[in-house]
Amino acid sequence: MTTSALILFAHGARDPRWAAPFQRLQEIIRAQQPGLEVHLAFLELMTPRLPEVAADLAARGCAEATVVPVFFGQGGHVLRDLPVLVEELRAAHPGMAVKVAPAVGEDAEVLGAIAKYCLSRV
Repeated sequence: MTTSALILFAHGARDPRWAAPFQRLQEIIRAQQPGLEVHLAFLELMTPRLPEVAADLAARGCAEATVVPVFFGQGGHVLRDLPVLVEELRAAHPGMAVKVAPAVGEDAEVLGAIAKYCLSRV
């Protein structure tokens, strides 16, 4: 049984290679926080989907899941689709608290790291 989990929530794509950076991110986080369950979930086109990951965690007694949208900005999927999915998760799994972080691209440190990368290429 896990008490908390981190769910990296990405859009998904038809080409399976698209998921590679997200899978690397998942492995980096796992290496930095070995006791934390880190899962990757997709909105569409790829599996597992967010409801499947949440159902598995809830079935195993997870008390709290934090969903981190690995989107560059807070577009329609993050602003409209994700809140509906999260409310459905909360209704389906009332014993598991579900928190949602802002999209990673909205974070000043993330933008700073991207800017540093871009400038290193000039």
